[in-house]
Amino acid sequence: PAHGAWIARDDEVLFGPLSRTLSPAAAGLFRHGELRIPDGEVETFAAGYLPQLRRAVAVEVGDGVVLPEPEPPRLLCRVDFSERAAGVRWGFRYRTGATIRDVGLAPEPGVARDRVAESRLAEAVPRGPWVEAGLTGAELRPAFLTGRPLISFVTEVLPVLEERDDVLVDLNREAPVFTPAEGDPVVRLSVGEAEAGDWFDLHVEVTVGDEKVPLAELLSALAAGDDHLMLDSGTWFSLDAPELAELRTLVEEARLIVDGDGDTFRLRPEHAGLWEELVSLGVVTEQAESWRSAVGALLDPASLPEVPIPDGLEAELRPYQATGFEWLSFLLSSRLGGILADEMGLGKTVQALALALSAKERGALRGPVLVVAPTSVIGTWSAEAAKFAPSLNTVAVTATAAKRGEPLATSIDGADVVVTSYTLLRLESDEYRALDWGAVLLDEAQFVKNHASKAYQAVRKLNAGVKIALTGTPLENNLMDLWSLLSITAPGLFPDPKAFTTAFRRPIEAGDTEALGRLHRRIRPLILRRTKAAVAAELPEKQEQIVPVELSPGHRRLYDRHLARERQKVLGLLGDLGRNRITILRSLTLLRQLSLSPALIDDAHPAASAKIDTLVEMLGEVIAEGHRALVFSQFTGFPRPHPRAPHGGGDRVRVPRRPHARPRRRHRRLPRGRRARLPDQPQGGRLRPDPHRGRLRVHPRPLVEPRGGEPGDRPHA
Repeated sequence: PAHGAWIARDDEVLFGPLSRTLSPAAAGLFRHGELRIPDGEVETFAAGYLPQLRRAVAVEVGDGVVLPEPEPPRLLCRVDFSERAAGVRWGFRYRTGATIRDVGLAPEPGVARDRVAESRLAEAVPRGPWVEAGLTGAELRPAFLTGRPLISFVTEVLPVLEERDDVLVDLNREAPVFTPAEGDPVVRLSVGEAEAGDWFDLHVEVTVGDEKVPLAELLSALAAGDDHLMLDSGTWFSLDAPELAELRTLVEEARLIVDGDGDTFRLRPEHAGLWEELVSLGVVTEQAESWRSAVGALLDPASLPEVPIPDGLEAELRPYQATGFEWLSFLLSSRLGGILADEMGLGKTVQALALALSAKERGALRGPVLVVAPTSVIGTWSAEAAKFAPSLNTVAVTATAAKRGEPLATSIDGADVVVTSYTLLRLESDEYRALDWGAVLLDEAQFVKNHASKAYQAVRKLNAGVKIALTGTPLENNLMDLWSLLSITAPGLFPDPKAFTTAFRRPIEAGDTEALGRLHRRIRPLILRRTKAAVAAELPEKQEQIVPVELSPGHRRLYDRHLARERQKVLGLLGDLGRNRITILRSLTLLRQLSLSPALIDDAHPAASAKIDTLVEMLGEVIAEGHRALVFSQFTGFPRPHPRAPHGGGDRVRVPRRPHARPRRRHRRLPRGRRARLPDQPQGGRLRPDPHRGRLRVHPRPLVEPRGGEPGDRPHA
């Protein structure tokens, strides 16, 4: 590096050392020697180069030389206003004499800048999206402002900047005036008759002071999560008001549709459950008559319009069953789906048959009623339809088209009610979907609780005016079971399973009682749930009587002999219980069978049984009094026909071991030579498999009584 200098003068050369090492730029000055500045560029030299030169070397100004001194930099703020927005750009202005140079935030070649002074100016600007803290202090940055940041910049930052002498503010036009609203927004609701065939139109009016708030803009701001809304007049207000938060929740969860850019919601019938929430949002100033009657009826089944019991129904409906029938009829006439969730044993089947019969008599169906049920109860539906609604032409579809030998449309031609299984519907979904159904009734609807299953998709795609679910267990595992049924019966209520999970399932599972209350209000008009304890209090409680039975001496000796042998075998297997578990259970089962009747384990043993003897005596008393009895056993071979079995009281029938057998194989011929049936009243002596518990439930007396029957003709417990 350069460390000295020499100067040639006449006939001598002067050498001298440098007191410090020169930078390459300073060393270049010595190499160039003298540099002349034209008069017209003196100010340019003084503004752009002299400051840099002074930072490199000591500069002395000779006598008679006048150089203009640069002024300190000033902050430059340029604001370009547009409709409800503004672009903010920053820079600095340097002035030397008459020369002005504006520079941006980025470095520019040939411009001497005072970074320390620029940093001081940036530190004095109020914080916001236009300035942030950097490693060397505040750093300005360009910004595009809307909403609350724009309001803050115009009302708080610009006045401060305009008052300062070291800041220049450049506006493309006059800044808008923003005024905070006085008071909270007010929500008013009114209801009018719908023009598109729905029940009603909901008109929503939101005002702030004397100004009306555009509903579409308000909902967009709420959906975007904005904390305020600015009107065209410059008035702005906070969106934190409780009424607006409820409106946002309502719109998001119910998926209400705004009619264009207006202030009207297009409401579907399944939104009737929003009544209580709409009232809580404001004052309903006007009610359409159709809405008042519809909502009132659905929220209070006691106020349902009275529907006459169809003449062809061969059953006497109890009061709660008549209410259920009227509720179903109202759903059908209102083009609404729903869930009849009565507890098992309260007569959902006969209520559904009454609905189909009434609709047929009134000419209210555009096609046959499709009943989709588990395979095991197709025969029950056919039998009960023949018994209680014989005027209905009921067709049971029990095989695929390949086995039937004809298409579905031909098989059900002229039918009023078509009964099929979930399996057949899934296998031939295209054929079922191609037909128009007056209504779809889903018996044991929990079969389609999984919305990812093919059975669910087949049911969802059916072309029907109304879909109604019949189930005693609308919710088994979690809330998505309920969502699946509602998405079939009322698809417009909760269209999106993800949104339902976010709005209801997760909060409710976490213990959110407010979300649970909202869900109850939404679904209450579409679900009718009654329990035996609430509507059938006259039914007697189940009575249990344990009758001890002593074995006969011969039976006892045989049992003791096998007991000793099995005990010895089991004790020898206890060392390895895991591997011998089945063998041990087999021994215990054998002893249980032997305690009932020796003939159960070996046909060579006598068929005598003290338990059968006791049973025969008890049955004799029951039959003598004109009652009917149902006998259960865990072993299909017991009880066997007994020589002492009474024959004067009626027929005997044995239910096969396969509870899910096809309906045509459900009954066997009786020893007396003619075919008998179990008592066939719904919920009475009917046997019905419970698919979730693997056993048969029997109810002690009928809840639907045949017309004209005398008290003595009823089956008793």
